[in-house]
Amino acid sequence: MCGRYTMFAPPEEVARIFRLPLDEVHRVFDFGPRYNVAPSDMVAAVRLGRSGEREPVRLRWGLVPHWAGSSDMAARTINARAETVADKPAFRDPFRERRCLVLTTGFYEWQKLPAGKQPHFICMPNQELFTFAGLWDRWRGRSGTTESCTIVTTDANRTLKPIHPRMPVILDPEVHDLWLNAEGADRRNLLALLKPYPDDRLISYPVSTLVNKPANDVPQCVEPLDSSHPDLFEE
Repeated sequence: MCGRYTMFAPPEEVARIFRLPLDEVHRVFDFGPRYNVAPSDMVAAVRLGRSGEREPVRLRWGLVPHWAGSSDMAARTINARAETVADKPAFRDPFRERRCLVLTTGFYEWQKLPAGKQPHFICMPNQELFTFAGLWDRWRGRSGTTESCTIVTTDANRTLKPIHPRMPVILDPEVHDLWLNAEGADRRNLLALLKPYPDDRLISYPVSTLVNKPANDVPQCVEPLDSSHPDLFEE
């Protein structure tokens, strides 16, 4: 599963990669750098607006289907398995009509060891911005409207399998338009995107158990426990 991640890319990078107006990025993503994003938090995402153009949007992590009687199920829907996402009641409508890109700079997984669970941070080289495959929905309750999302997961690649059996689906820029396309996207083509990311494209390293508490939303969460990645932050 994916239960914790980061998003600390600067607004200028977000605007450039997703072809968004910089002032809109600043206005919508006003929560600053995040080093410990947790379920129920508001997260940064990109979707297609009513005009068919990309738009930045804040979504609550933990999908509440539009038909739900309450928002209580959000804690159980932070992830959607690629194997069942097209058919499971909570996700099949969003998969067909309401897909999004969840913005991230890396994610955490916990490896089970004899001494306990060791958190690892997984990211791109130099910690550049990338995206998870996401779904979103709009739920209307007595207290108002909630727009929420889930992150699609798949089997871990060979690099990550020793750490955890699952990983989030990562989408490269060349398939963003296909994933976001609300009309005419073939189900088979969409499902074909939901696969493990190439083994040699990610790096991982152990980090402090500081990340275990969501309240610890600080840069130290992503610092390596050792010096085995001296070039991690080089430009």
